[in-house]
Amino acid sequence: MPARFTAFSADPITVARRLLGQRLVRVINGQRLAGTIVEVEAYLGADDAAAHTYRGRRTARNAAMYLPGGHAYVYFTYGMHHCLNIVCGKADEGVAVLLRAIHPTEGLKRMHRNRPSAKRETDLCSGPAKLTQALAIDRSLNEIDMCASRSLFLERLRSRALPPSRILCTRRIGVDYAQEWADRPLRFLIKDTLWASRGR
Repeated sequence: MPARFTAFSADPITVARRLLGQRLVRVINGQRLAGTIVEVEAYLGADDAAAHTYRGRRTARNAAMYLPGGHAYVYFTYGMHHCLNIVCGKADEGVAVLLRAIHPTEGLKRMHRNRPSAKRETDLCSGPAKLTQALAIDRSLNEIDMCASRSLFLERLRSRALPPSRILCTRRIGVDYAQEWADRPLRFLIKDTLWASRGR
């Protein structure tokens, strides 16, 4: 069994790059649902107009983003979808990485039951809402410590970040409201992956 990935204390860009190629694990009643992270986005806190903590905003919804690195920030959006972020840095920094897509490798039958609309495996976890639905991640997991949790955590498959030649950097998806911040290259994905979200 690989060791846990717990290197969340760095800035969100560094953490985002390091997360690519690591394994996300969700355990439900002893069954593992897991996959390799292939796509992420970095959110840089108070200066980032696309971040939920822009200008130091603090609400009941985004409270988890002010916890120390390694905590889960799960939010509900558009009245229908959950998204999973991993908080980075130190307490009160308000920075995080959004997990956008994984290559599912364990528990696929259960994932398909959770997402019956997914006709192909490449569509099973190819987006932040698809990922959380397939892995049954919701607000009940908000604020958990992913360094200690037995139900949601990461396993280290790589000791180092992928080389820059294997990482594609693009603008983030769905943040056009953030003006100049919408064009910042803060979305990172493994080049040539078949498992990333649309817009790749």
